[in-house]
Amino acid sequence: MNKVASKHFGEVELNHGRDHNLTATHELAGQTVELDLNVNAHDHFDEAAMHKVDYRLRFLPELVDQVREMIAEELDQEGTSPQEYRHFHCNAIKDEHLKKVFGVEDKSQLTDEVFLKALKLGHVGIYPGQPERYFVLDFTLGQHFTDEVLVASADEDGVVDDEILWES
Repeated sequence: MNKVASKHFGEVELNHGRDHNLTATHELAGQTVELDLNVNAHDHFDEAAMHKVDYRLRFLPELVDQVREMIAEELDQEGTSPQEYRHFHCNAIKDEHLKKVFGVEDKSQLTDEVFLKALKLGHVGIYPGQPERYFVLDFTLGQHFTDEVLVASADEDGVVDDEILWES
C-alpha cells in the first residue's frame, strides 16, 4: 500500500477502493479543534490530494474569520440560523451558565460581541471527494452546554457557502 506523510494526520494510507475516516486534533487560536478526514472508496485520493488537504488547512484561520463575519452579519437579520441559535441559547439560559459559557454576570451583558466570542470552532470535516463541500465547519458554545452547532461549509478553493445552518 502507498502511504503519504501528512502534517495534520501523520502517515496516511492512500485509499485503494476503501473508505478512510481519519481523525486528528489541531490547535487554533488557543482552542483544540477536531479534524475529520473523510475519503470514500470511489474518491481519487492520492499524494497530491493529501498535500492539498494540508495546504488548505494552513488557511483555516482565515476561513474561520470569514464565517465569523457572516455569523455576525446574520445576527441582525430576521429568521437566520445564527439569530435563531443565539435567541434559543441565550433567552432561557440559567445564571450558572452565563459566567461559564459567556463570561458575563447578567443577561443584559449578552451582546452580539459576547455571543461571538463564546462561539468556538469545535470540529472540521474535510471531504476531498466533494469539491463543493470540501470543508464543513461546526461552531459551538461548548459541548458541556449544548450539542447543537452552527454549520458552515467552504469549497475546495476556500470560498465559504453563503448559508449557515443550525444542526443538532
